[in-house]
Amino acid sequence: MNPTQTLSGALGRIAPSRTTAMTDRAIALREQGRDVISLSVGEPDFATPPHVVAAAKAALDAGDTKYTAVGGTARLKAASALHFERDLGIAVPPTQVTVSAGGKQAIFHALLATLDPGDEVVIPAPWWVSYPEIVRFAGASVVPIATTPASGFRISPAQLAAAITPRTRWLLLNSPGNPTGATYSADELQALGEVLAAHPRVLVLSDDIYAPLRYTPGRHATLAVERPDLADRVLTVSGVSKSHAMTGFRIGVAAGPKWLIGAMEKLQSHSSGNPCSISQAAAVAAFEGPQDFLADWCERFRQRRDMVVAAINAIPGLSTPVPDGAFYCMIDAAPLMGRFGDDDALALHLLESGVAVVAASGFGGRDGFRISFAADEARLTEALRRIAAAVA
Repeated sequence: MNPTQTLSGALGRIAPSRTTAMTDRAIALREQGRDVISLSVGEPDFATPPHVVAAAKAALDAGDTKYTAVGGTARLKAASALHFERDLGIAVPPTQVTVSAGGKQAIFHALLATLDPGDEVVIPAPWWVSYPEIVRFAGASVVPIATTPASGFRISPAQLAAAITPRTRWLLLNSPGNPTGATYSADELQALGEVLAAHPRVLVLSDDIYAPLRYTPGRHATLAVERPDLADRVLTVSGVSKSHAMTGFRIGVAAGPKWLIGAMEKLQSHSSGNPCSISQAAAVAAFEGPQDFLADWCERFRQRRDMVVAAINAIPGLSTPVPDGAFYCMIDAAPLMGRFGDDDALALHLLESGVAVVAASGFGGRDGFRISFAADEARLTEALRRIAAAVA
């Protein structure tokens, strides 16, 4: 090897994102003229709301193209605090809110600012693909807690208690979850909080990015609200990417204890600096503007979910539980593994059949695959037909 091409040990500890890798493969096949339906990426197919687009245009016309404060403009921090209280029930001052270039950056900065080699991070599996990679990049160790469809892909207090050691630094909790759609109730969070109360060193990252996309009645439950005694060590992450179809704007927001928010902004001052000024103006409009469209979007997603669940469960060898939130189904394909060997081979077979999905092993699972139903009904119907034919 050319000595100039030597990479850092930190980079060697991580793998590329499996979701983006499959999406890139689908794009490459399309460029070759192949007809591929991509269900591999979590991106709403709806257009960004007009009032949000108008706010971005107005910011450009006003010349708001300069640096802002590293952790976001005062206006967006205030709008984010409004969002946290109105939509999640978390009363937090703007001084305890930070803005980043997407929720992923907020998570990255929180973990890098607090983890040292030898630390452990507890993560329920299946998990979002970037959680373990960020932990490993920071030099810490991943402690998985396996979940199953029978448990609703949720961890129990007993499992959490067994996973925590003197080296545990974080619990990463995603509700509604990617890739399973699993959603924790207030009672379940209360029970997990009882375990956490006995371990004051353990921080909790509550990833609530999919909170507006729930299909169960009642309010969204989040740990900082259900266990206010733990609020000084809970970081709640949210944003506009999923709820307002603003994935390309790259705006995430996080609320938590002042010491942690300050540490994240210190790191951000040397990584990216401030988030895009135009995107921040758009996010203000997203949080402060009308929210009535969300109910319509959520109903569309619910109808797609029901269609996908019914179709998958009608295919011999495949099954899926009904997700409570987000826009993903985690498909169990264990009966087909005798034919295909592993879920990577099955995912590649489906890609050759014209549908891009992500193998469950990419999320710390096994013997299955995740599909996103954030696509229009016609494309979902055709994709489901191709999946049925491919595994027949």
